Amino acid sequence: MLNEKLKNHHLILASGSPRRQQFFKELGLDFEVRLKPIKEEFPSRLTHFEISDYLAQLKALPFQEELKENDILITSDTIVWNNKQALGKPKDEQDAFKMIKSLSNNMHEVITSVCFTTTKFQKTVNAVTKVTFKKLEDEEINYYLKTCKPFDKAGAYGIQEWIGQIGITKIEGSYFNVVGLPTHLVYQTLNSMISS
Repeated sequence: MLNEKLKNHHLILASGSPRRQQFFKELGLDFEVRLKPIKEEFPSRLTHFEISDYLAQLKALPFQEELKENDILITSDTIVWNNKQALGKPKDEQDAFKMIKSLSNNMHEVITSVCFTTTKFQKTVNAVTKVTFKKLEDEEINYYLKTCKPFDKAGAYGIQEWIGQIGITKIEGSYFNVVGLPTHLVYQTLNSMISS
């Protein structure tokens, strides 16, 4: 449906995340994956969705010179916002343990920003989902880290994995956002871009 409307456009997904790529396939979209390395750093004055917005836009920068007229570049970033600080991807197993421990028996927010860039304009949208974990035992955290190795995930966990199945007691907002992409917003934004 949306793919038909986009037939005169070329979607470029700048993400190595298998989860994001899978979502694009499930939305029925034709797209190309194009990757460029980038240092994911942000000014310390930024908080909450300002961080993920900034990083999603930063990821678009290396591509801007090469975009053609019918290209739509999509970049995105997910952070976990907990106790007024952003949790990105853990540095190592110890860091991952510390992150999950801080989420235990607590509510945190998962924020994903998606940036749409063309030769004419740039638009950034974001979604916030509130997630609550039960009190997690140390052995549960260690078991999860050993079996699932979630070191490529913001906040050191994947909601779709074992820890989410046994640990999450409440979720407010988009589930898919926590997995890594607010699919409803991507669909809505692409629709509005082609009808405007």
